[in-house]
Amino acid sequence: MATVDRVLPWRRNTEQNLASHLSPVVESYRKYHPKASTGMIHRAYDVAAEAHATQLRSSGESYIHHPLAVAKIVAEFGLDDISLSAALLHDAVEDTELSLDDLRRDFGEDVAAIVDGVTKLDRLQFDSREAQQAATMRKMLVAMAKDLRVLLIKLADRLHNMRTIASMSPDRQHRIAQETLDIYAPLAHRLGIQEVRQQLEDLAFSALHPKRFAELDHLVSERTPERDMSVAQAIATVRTRLIEAGVQCEVTGRSKHLWSVYEKMVVKGRDFDDIFDIVAVRVIAPTVKDCYAALGCIHGNWRPVVGRFKDYIAMPKFNLYQSLHTTVIGANGRPMEVQIRTDEMHRRAEWGVAAHWAYKSGGDDGDIDWLNRLVDWQAEVDDPSKFMEALKTDLDQDEVYVFTPEGRVVALPIGSTPIDFAYAVHTEVGHACYGAKVNGRLVALDSTLNSGDSCEILTSKSDDASPSQDWLTFVVSTRARNKIRQWFSRERRLDAIEEGREELTEEFRRERVPLQQVWTDDEFARIVEETAQGDLDGLLAAIGEGHQSARSVALRMAKAFDPSRVVDAPPEEILRHRLRRDSESGVHVEGLED
Repeated sequence: MATVDRVLPWRRNTEQNLASHLSPVVESYRKYHPKASTGMIHRAYDVAAEAHATQLRSSGESYIHHPLAVAKIVAEFGLDDISLSAALLHDAVEDTELSLDDLRRDFGEDVAAIVDGVTKLDRLQFDSREAQQAATMRKMLVAMAKDLRVLLIKLADRLHNMRTIASMSPDRQHRIAQETLDIYAPLAHRLGIQEVRQQLEDLAFSALHPKRFAELDHLVSERTPERDMSVAQAIATVRTRLIEAGVQCEVTGRSKHLWSVYEKMVVKGRDFDDIFDIVAVRVIAPTVKDCYAALGCIHGNWRPVVGRFKDYIAMPKFNLYQSLHTTVIGANGRPMEVQIRTDEMHRRAEWGVAAHWAYKSGGDDGDIDWLNRLVDWQAEVDDPSKFMEALKTDLDQDEVYVFTPEGRVVALPIGSTPIDFAYAVHTEVGHACYGAKVNGRLVALDSTLNSGDSCEILTSKSDDASPSQDWLTFVVSTRARNKIRQWFSRERRLDAIEEGREELTEEFRRERVPLQQVWTDDEFARIVEETAQGDLDGLLAAIGEGHQSARSVALRMAKAFDPSRVVDAPPEEILRHRLRRDSESGVHVEGLED
């Protein structure tokens, strides 16, 4: 095991090297922490530089450039010295001889835990790449729920990898870009870090569809001067109207990134001209009161489009995003999208939870409810492919906000039903649900809930209350779907256990095995251990489901009670003892051999 000296005198780089390599990271860190010590950051750089000294990236450059670039991005998030140290060391355990114990001893538990959270599980054996990816993602989800810095560093790591993706093989480029689009860009969106999300999406778009990216980039470049002129005119007009109304605000334009334009063209079937013709304006106001004053001024001067107003200041999004959104009819009848927010809201809109962390000097993960929901259901899905699909689906869903009768807000995926709401409140509420009232009126259980609805779940008091399999045809949330499936899976298992018990008991009687003694006999305990890892219910369920021969167990027990007995069953029946438990999980347990 490698060791790292606390002072590391023989590993110190020269001050000149430190200045040239680390100074951009330290400068970014100083913007948010002007008086904080940088000692740990310098030590982390020393260790990382030494550990990666002989390594090169696929581009041919020295490997240390990658941890430095990741640390620079993390510094721009405004995170602390623990985060920057972990960023510099994030590949050390995965790619060098350094161990977590080394990091724990020399940099503390937090740095070691963060590095562990972002380290891939590539030293263990898995049935497939997908199984490894799922296991690594599960590990990261649990780690990030404990400490959001894990995910922030992982996003910075992925962003730099995407910026340098051209040096990778085509197959690896495609795999990493697709994973970025499916997992990491949505995670950045969930954290509200739009700057990172947009870069990840555009970089992945370029890697996956280079020709389409180039064509769209050319189209946008051609139209940009004309659009910039329209936006400039809109900004000037809005600014003038606000000044006349006595509202002092900063007014700027908003650009659209290429992936969002492409997505609207492909997914929503919209024409490029329709997308690019929309003028988008952002208003930054000094206070929340000024935000609403600006909204009143804009609605007083331009006709608002019905149904397009959203108040995310009063009801923030799941990622802490706050703004007023409205669309009005601007010059020449063209739509004008307007966002209104304070300066603090703007930084949070661009940098999300990273900004929230910086503002609160250590952050508060409690506001990110979706993190806990992800961790809850990730433990409930065994199959790697199902887990990854569920993760992609859950991350890709926007949310609605529904109230309980007591006024608590419950966040749900768009399209959710009262059944989804019931399971979000509590599993037993979902199981016992027989009806629902939305805004005081009885509704069908497959009705769609909207933001602002108040939902009351009607539950049965009967002990026999249970979910319906029909619910699986219309529920939207991963939690509800998993809980319903688990209930029916548990019921099927109980039926199989009972059937297996009856079948095995009948075979014991046929072979004249004493029932009063067999269940506590040592030989029977060995059979249970060999075939079901000591789980009697597992053995009985396997018999009930036809995976295990009750007769072979009975014959072995008959011989145990009467060693002189010669069994006359066919060998192939006696040897039918392999128990395949949930073949989709990739876990195989060798069974009884006689």
